[in-house]
Amino acid sequence: MRHGADPTSGATEAQSPPVTAGDPAPAAGFGARLTAPLLMGSLLNPLNTTMISTALVAIGHSFGIGAADTAWLISVLYLASAVAQPVLGKLADTLGPRRVFLAGLVVVIASGLVGALAPGFGTLIVSRLLLGIGTSAAYPAAMAVLRDESRRLGRPTPRPVLARLSFAALGSAAVGPALGGLLVSVVGWRGIFAVNVPIALLALGAALLWVPADPPRGAAAGGNVPKLSLDPLGTGLFTAALTVLVFFLLDLADPRWWLLAPFGVLTAALVRWQLRTPQPFIDIRMLANNGPLLRTYARHGLGYLLIYCVMYGFTQWLEEARGFSPGHTGLLMLPMSVTALVCSLLGARTKGLRGPLTLAALLLTVGAGILAFLSGDTPLAVLLLAGACFGAPQGLIGTSNQAAVQAHAPPESIGAAAGLQRTAQYIGAITASSLIALAYADGTSDAGLHLMAAVSVVLAVLLTVLTLTDRALRART
Repeated sequence: MRHGADPTSGATEAQSPPVTAGDPAPAAGFGARLTAPLLMGSLLNPLNTTMISTALVAIGHSFGIGAADTAWLISVLYLASAVAQPVLGKLADTLGPRRVFLAGLVVVIASGLVGALAPGFGTLIVSRLLLGIGTSAAYPAAMAVLRDESRRLGRPTPRPVLARLSFAALGSAAVGPALGGLLVSVVGWRGIFAVNVPIALLALGAALLWVPADPPRGAAAGGNVPKLSLDPLGTGLFTAALTVLVFFLLDLADPRWWLLAPFGVLTAALVRWQLRTPQPFIDIRMLANNGPLLRTYARHGLGYLLIYCVMYGFTQWLEEARGFSPGHTGLLMLPMSVTALVCSLLGARTKGLRGPLTLAALLLTVGAGILAFLSGDTPLAVLLLAGACFGAPQGLIGTSNQAAVQAHAPPESIGAAAGLQRTAQYIGAITASSLIALAYADGTSDAGLHLMAAVSVVLAVLLTVLTLTDRALRART
């Protein structure tokens, strides 16, 4: 078990108690044994958000359904992830990150088996729902594990460690389309569900061996932090409000305006309760006084809205309008994958935040502009360039915004703060899926792609302005 003073308090490190039988030994700092299971667990959620992009057409053909139905496989995972990330982050802060991390992996294994053996489309929906919940535990729990290790050692988490965590998420998301295309071509679409089982089993075994046991419930690493409340009412209100918002965003082509009324009521009730309860699920006062953190969430959500438009809208156009196979589409997305991986490494080596985020916003603008001019006879090189223009921002945005959350969020709430960052990302993704459905309402076509691109250009310019005018980023340039 890990005990030690919070380095931010200026106190000296406390002596760790002896490890009891059955507990894993404390990790030697931020070494490979500690980080390996965290990285394996954290890659599952982003991998599953993108891997399915090249399997949607095959799934539709298998069950005799269209794009409007298969889109629910995307939306249900985003809905589950958007709700579960901050909830499980709060649980990690409260009950202990190791417990939450392990429980999430068990759910992933079960959901992978359900999806691989699914007899019907409804079962696939259930599998994706469970997959969204299970994979949502890893990232906020990993951030909380690193926080506890930082307290135990009496020094901050090294940025390269955070960079590796970001690299695992970005890398898996980046290679998802290519891996999905390969699996569909070799073993069929069921392979994209089955592949979760061995990865989760490996992460589970490594975590049982190498991730230190959680501190006693109600105490942080130093043993002097009061017990945190789970705030079930706040969690329920947040879940209900976000679910209503997601259902509104899912159908912007035919907006259900009446949903805004219950959303407003639920949000007002949530804010009022969070301001009154002594241990809120979401610290409204902290967020209201933490402009840099709020702007980080806004940048992250907007950036990933643009990235996911390409991840799904562009790949769908490549398959249905240009006629490429899932395997070939995955290969065409490789430049996006490679540039995302390279730029995530470069972003980790950059001390400032403003430069990488500004470059990412500008590249998103250029990439969206290229999409606006694509057609059935566009040269292959231009298609590859378009993907690369969106891959680089994926690497830069993920790494830089993760560092911003680590810098601006209170240490005792880092799990919940990291979960809210992912919530912002998935709200952007859900909005992207609705924008794609709106653009392709009359079928996947050049005109639909150009409409999506035009909206993306406007949003990319807005992201550029938000980045350049953020004073907190100037201070960290």
